[in-house]
Amino acid sequence: MRPEDQFHVGVVVEDFEGTLARLSSLFGYEWCGEIGGPAEVRLPTGDAVLNMRCAYSTTEPRLEIVGRIPGTLWEPAAGSGIHHIGYWSDDVAADSAELEGQGYTAEAVRMDPDGVPYFAFYRSTTGFRVELLSRKAQPSLERYWCGAMKS
Repeated sequence: MRPEDQFHVGVVVEDFEGTLARLSSLFGYEWCGEIGGPAEVRLPTGDAVLNMRCAYSTTEPRLEIVGRIPGTLWEPAAGSGIHHIGYWSDDVAADSAELEGQGYTAEAVRMDPDGVPYFAFYRSTTGFRVELLSRKAQPSLERYWCGAMKS
């Protein structure tokens, strides 16, 4: 992982639409359309299907607003509200091993159809959370950010 691979800051919120509206009104953010839906993820407690809900800003620096999923790691962060820092990963499994070697703990992993990790969320002992997202997602997210799926 390198600094130039960092591409967004994620914020988990209780009021999804209200947060998008407030950030637009206050700071001028513009948003792509909502993405998400049922996602199979591996949690420390076992496999689960979660209804993910998120939207990325078209405006940079890029924000990802994520709807709260009660009882999971996708709960609003106390204080600042920042939930995670997202990084592109050319090898999610190798980068995951590196984070684990540095004391980070896996909170959720989603596999792609080939059985290779597609995204993973890791938390440090100090609470700093990192999302690794396969670089395979970059072309579709860039189309999304450019307005092909704009709300």
